[in-house]
Formats: sequence, structure tokens, C-alpha cells
Amino acid sequence: MAPKRRRADQSLPATAPAHPLRTPKRQPVVVFAHGAGAPSSSDWMVHWKEMVQDALDAVEVVTFDYPYMSGGKRRAPPKAEKLIDHHLGVVKDAAAKYQGHPLILMGKSMGSRVSCMVASSDDIDVSAVVCLGYPLKGVNGAVRDETLLQLKVPTMFVQGSKDGLCPLDRLESTRKKMTCKNELHVIDGGDHSFKIGKKYLESRGLNQHDAEMEAVKAISQFVQNSFSEICT
Repeated sequence: MAPKRRRADQSLPATAPAHPLRTPKRQPVVVFAHGAGAPSSSDWMVHWKEMVQDALDAVEVVTFDYPYMSGGKRRAPPKAEKLIDHHLGVVKDAAAKYQGHPLILMGKSMGSRVSCMVASSDDIDVSAVVCLGYPLKGVNGAVRDETLLQLKVPTMFVQGSKDGLCPLDRLESTRKKMTCKNELHVIDGGDHSFKIGKKYLESRGLNQHDAEMEAVKAISQFVQNSFSEICT
């Protein structure tokens, strides 16, 4: 089998990278924050962590629990602003551990909102932010776009088309007002956690796994493009 592997390797162009991000100091470190109702150990978080780790070839995808969620006790989450300091501490530790590597902040729902707040800090250099199910609507139905309008780094939204916490028309209006580069990937039929109903899948000929992989592929492309712009 060894000769076959050598021949296959020799058929590739000498300059072709094994992975688009696998070059010195280009592998990102991702700090991934959980949502309000489930910790970093939840099946959803673990699943997306693994997909992103593979797609971005990250040196590490760092997950953590906010203090109100630690110790196995699920208490009501405080206001997002009260979570910034803890989140920022985790980000600074990751940046110090992987100095020179691009820093990506990613979050699920509330975690994406706090990630955007942290990204605006003057203490860190963030390459991009990825929001998975951004909670644009507050409890009272008001649009919470102040944090997004303050962002200066490239930002990507991955949203389910049936996400009641982020109507796509309202998000589109907000994106037009944002001053940073921003992109949107819509998971057709997905709810706030990107779950697509069985009947919807069947009626549209869709597949849950394929829909998620398309989203991860879009995230990878967005990150690559963001790095390219930084380098130029």
C-alpha cells in the first residue's frame, strides 16, 4: 500500500496546501460560547464544536461555562452585559496561549450576543465573529441591535429561517446599518437551534445533516475570506 500512497502524494501540485487554513500561524483559535439554556457540555454544543474544529482546522475550539451555569446548577442567566468580564477573561487566555493565531469568537444565541460585546473590547484583536442564532429580538419584542451597530470586525450570522428570535427581515435592516463587513447564511426551515421539522425536510427534499454541513462550509469560507483581507 505504501507505493500507492507515494504516487498519490506525488500527483498533487507541490504548492497545494493540505487544508486552506493549514499554513503557519493561519490556523485559528475559536472561543465558542454557549446559549442561555444549555452548558458547553450539551449535545448541541459538542456537535457544533466538532464540526467547526474540523472545517476550520482550528488549533483549538475553546468552550466554557458562564458562572451562572457552572457547578451543574442551571440558574436564570443574568443580563448579557454582566457576562462580558468572564467571557473576556477566557478570550484573553486563549489569545495568550495561541499568540499570532487568528482569534475567532463564536457563540450560540446569548453567547453570540456576548461574543459581539467582547469583540468590541480594545484589549483584544479579534479577526472575526460568528453568530449562531443571534437573538435580535428581546423578551419584549424590541430589536436589540445596539451591539451589532458597534462592531468593527467581520461578522457572520447563521440563522434558521423559522427563528422567532431573529426575523430575517429585521436582521436584514440591521445588517444594512452595520458598518463592518457582515454576511448571512440561512438554514432553510431551521428554528433557533437550526432544527428542521421532519415534514418540512420531506416536503423540501432536505436533510438535517446536509443543511448543517452547508452552514459550516459557509462559515469556513467566511473565515478564509476574512483572513485574506487581513493579510492584504
